[in-house]
Amino acid sequence: MVTLFTLSSSSSTFLFPTQRTKLSTTLTHFSSLPKTPTHLKKPVLAVTSLSSPLQCDPSLPPAVQTFWQWLRDEGVVTAKSPAAKPALVPEGMGLVAHRNIGKNEVVLEVPKRLWINPDAVSGSEIGNVCSGLKPWVSVALFLLREKYRDDSKWRLYLDILPESTNSTVFWSEEELDELQGTQLLSTTMGVKEYVQSEFLKVEEEIILPNKQLFPSPITLDDFFWAFGILRSRAFSRLRGQNLVLIPLADLINHSSSITTEEHAWEIKGAAGLFSWDYLFSIRSPVALKAGEQVFIQYDINKSNAEFALDYGFIDSSNANRDAFTLTLEISESDPFYGDKLDIAESNGLGTTAYFDIFLDRSLPPALIPYLRLVALGGTDAFLLESIFRNTIWGHLELPVSPANEELICRVVREACKSALSAYPTTIEEDEKLKESKLDPRLEIAVGIRHGEKKVLQHIDGIFKDRESELRQLEYYQERRLKDLGLCGELEDIIFWEPK
Repeated sequence: MVTLFTLSSSSSTFLFPTQRTKLSTTLTHFSSLPKTPTHLKKPVLAVTSLSSPLQCDPSLPPAVQTFWQWLRDEGVVTAKSPAAKPALVPEGMGLVAHRNIGKNEVVLEVPKRLWINPDAVSGSEIGNVCSGLKPWVSVALFLLREKYRDDSKWRLYLDILPESTNSTVFWSEEELDELQGTQLLSTTMGVKEYVQSEFLKVEEEIILPNKQLFPSPITLDDFFWAFGILRSRAFSRLRGQNLVLIPLADLINHSSSITTEEHAWEIKGAAGLFSWDYLFSIRSPVALKAGEQVFIQYDINKSNAEFALDYGFIDSSNANRDAFTLTLEISESDPFYGDKLDIAESNGLGTTAYFDIFLDRSLPPALIPYLRLVALGGTDAFLLESIFRNTIWGHLELPVSPANEELICRVVREACKSALSAYPTTIEEDEKLKESKLDPRLEIAVGIRHGEKKVLQHIDGIFKDRESELRQLEYYQERRLKDLGLCGELEDIIFWEPK
């Protein structure tokens, strides 16, 4: 019996910095860690004075005040800029407007000389030994080396970085138990294995042979810290930058109320009294009054699972972030494996295809055709012949045969039921828990598993409705006969396409 498809996580493709999820064409921000989701309550600020743009709130930790002074010394903080300053907010630390800010007005600008990115690594003492590494690995090593150097250019910035985040890669075994049955659990374990593997390799090839460049021992925990910092705070998609840490800018928190990612640019401008440089410029997506927190949208297309893994929180106010990934595959034991693979590759897919299903969104356009292709067999196999090769995908966008359509409905529904049975709690139990005040990590776990279950029920409902319509559909043979004028018009025909 050929397995039609499996449901699994895609941890092997969910690795930093390359992600399976489509990236925005504008800048994507992997921001600072909020302690609680930003949508839960309005900011309550512990700010004694917002009058002077040069002064930092004296109630902030000394490290933050020293960091602010460093920005003043570097010319980032002047009497005119930035328009916002660090402050204590419900999320932990954020940026708050010290004056009214108009929509699309510049909030801050940070010169390129202060960025931490692959270019900074290349120009450093470890540039040569890191030249062949993955960009994120080289930046992670650079970050760790600078962290343990008292004379680091970024010393005062590094001092304000958190020691950990609520990302699931830092959860204990007991905390991870709350993710049983979820795709996020297997994804998290896959990412942890990947990071450990990268560390062991770079330790053997780079760190140990070059102890003079890495005077302080670098442990696996150190490497995970750097990974977490990059995952949660780095910006990307900036003039080809794969990832870049930008001091001050990474204090800006996320809000689901911001519906655009058009907020950051790289421009060329004054970076000091007599110097010019490329600047990272952030503009406020909305108008703000003095005392209000500056927010941006981290990534419109990310699921809550990705938010939990990257930033350590979920956007529970937005049901469209609840997702489940269907992993479909053409079995190598399929007698038509070669033909099916050729057709899949001709349409931008492969032996395995991943489809992210989001709650309250339409099914991915290629999902149903791919399902029909994987299930194709028996008397329908004639469609795999070379004569149909240039047109078969068009045929697969419509029902092929009752047997083919019934098979995909039955197997999808069985897979959904199997996935739902793997969770240790019911959706009703999760809903009751969500009404309680939970530990931040337990809140994430409950939100993730509740969201996955809702999406699985959504998928099951779609194919359940589909099963009830099978007799009313028009299939390939009927369409072909009609095209040849060999049968009359049928009444009550339904052309079922992805909803």
